Amino acid sequence: MVRWCISNTNASRTVKDYLENINKAFESRVRLGIMSVLMVEERVDFSTLKETLELTDGNLASHLRALEEASYLVVEKKFVGRKPNTTYQATDQGREAFKNHLDALEQLILNNRKEG
Repeated sequence: MVRWCISNTNASRTVKDYLENINKAFESRVRLGIMSVLMVEERVDFSTLKETLELTDGNLASHLRALEEASYLVVEKKFVGRKPNTTYQATDQGREAFKNHLDALEQLILNNRKEG
């Protein structure tokens, strides 16, 4: 069995240790994009996400549904006049999970650069 190690100033850690902190819910480029927008904006509507991320309705909807099922965002549906308006907001749990995911990616990148 081969075990890859990455040097760390504190201790030697395996790649597996770093990868354990990477959240599978954010592995997709689309979900990274959705959460990135929601970390900056308090609330965003479907059309804005669709245009910003350049996605089809179905592709965006499926990724939003997955993040909602993970309790990383909340959905609010209402009518503005006679037009339906759906907005999304990151939950505290979603914000925390996304920050942890980004921290894990950052540590993986930084430690790999030290090795290279």
